[in-house]
Amino acid sequence: MHSSFHTRRLQQNGLSRDEYLLDMKQGDINGDGIPDQVYLIGHKPDGPSGIFADQIKLVIQDGYSQKRYVVALQNNAGYNASVLLGDFDQNKIPDILVGIDSGGSGGYGTFYIYSFAGSTLRKRFDSESYNQEYKFRVNYEDHYKVAVSSATLDVLFLIDISGKGSSYLNEFYDDNGKLKKPVQGEVLAIAALNPIVTNENRISFDLLALQRIIGPTNADTLGYVENLLSWEISSFTSSRLTVAILGTKLISHF
Repeated sequence: MHSSFHTRRLQQNGLSRDEYLLDMKQGDINGDGIPDQVYLIGHKPDGPSGIFADQIKLVIQDGYSQKRYVVALQNNAGYNASVLLGDFDQNKIPDILVGIDSGGSGGYGTFYIYSFAGSTLRKRFDSESYNQEYKFRVNYEDHYKVAVSSATLDVLFLIDISGKGSSYLNEFYDDNGKLKKPVQGEVLAIAALNPIVTNENRISFDLLALQRIIGPTNADTLGYVENLLSWEISSFTSSRLTVAILGTKLISHF
């Protein structure tokens, strides 16, 4: 049933013949007590069986008036476009989380959160603004350390890469653990935005944003920046910013 749902073509109510229903959820998102329809539509260049869509739009249909609102997305192309309803701004009315995978080796994602409380559309989050705010420098240091830092955020993390193996380390370090030359990595754009409940008594969600930390090549994953975002008055703020590292084999240290 799910596969046929994703290839349904929309031909009614003024929608183009080449637009397909990508995902749909139902819930009272304006607070009037009547369920509304929220769905994503998009153009599939490869036809109904294609997994890529572009020209993706968010459509809200008011359950009471049946009026439709079409929201154009800035970044509107990718894979696995999905919509999720949940209260993120703590007003007890579900908000709309849109997620689109970029595809490719980077593993980026595009994310938007909208509120429709009182039938007024308000953007609460977009990944473009997030990526501009949460930028980091990644520099390899002597003695098998990698510094992940942000002067703007006033934060520094040190990753120990001594367990990466001699063939890897010898590429960058001499026998004394000194860098042969400057080496940089990168913190990539946001890859995932996961709703989580941090307090069991709350009915609203916080967000966990993930960014992958890489070495000189995209295949060289060093860890992840994990940012817990909580709604504060009028915007999401970082309540916990950490770096998660990948484990190595225990036997290698004994």
